[in-house]
Amino acid sequence: MNLLDYISQPANWTEAGGISDLLTQHLYYTALSVLVAAVVAIPLGILIGHTGRGSFVVIGLSNAARAVPSLGLLVLIVLLLGTGVEPIILVLAVLAVPPILTATAAGVHGADREAVHAARAMGMTAGQIVTQVELPLALPLVISGLRSATLQVVATATVAAFAAGGALGQLLISGQRNNDYSQMFAGAVLVALLAIVLDILLGLVGWLAARRARPRSKTSPELFPVPA
Repeated sequence: MNLLDYISQPANWTEAGGISDLLTQHLYYTALSVLVAAVVAIPLGILIGHTGRGSFVVIGLSNAARAVPSLGLLVLIVLLLGTGVEPIILVLAVLAVPPILTATAAGVHGADREAVHAARAMGMTAGQIVTQVELPLALPLVISGLRSATLQVVATATVAAFAAGGALGQLLISGQRNNDYSQMFAGAVLVALLAIVLDILLGLVGWLAARRARPRSKTSPELFPVPA
């Protein structure tokens, strides 16, 4: 059996519910989930990083996220809310919050202390210090958190098919049901390629942001674990 049979047939890409539609759906789930998580996690991370309070929240969420089974969480949410897009986005967003929150808090807290003190000496308000000093310096780490969250969501979104949500995970389920290993292989390869492409793109954005940011001070204590 040629494992490339399914992915190499043009009809499987263009038909309704084919690879193109499933790929678009997978990207939609990923983008919306990370956006929802960022709206929640970035402001909270800025607050924690700026004040230095609540580090236990970051550490607790970071540790808890590693222990949460994504499929079990999805099943629980589906049982409570029913099938559809909303439960899938909710589960994926919950899983994306910890890496974004951790990276944002670490980046803001670790911003160059000399720059922060200079801004304070110039009479800047707390809000101005955050928006004009700490956040720009923390941007590379914030993007790193978004990068980690995106990769996690791309991988986890494959379970969306279990909630009748489609996405590339549908290829795995349909292939298993029909004993079509080339279809299962196509789903696995596409998810991996999508993760690699997004990782490269976000890595490039992070590299550009790092070039614009000044180095962080080495004297600032490490309160938060930085995601890999």
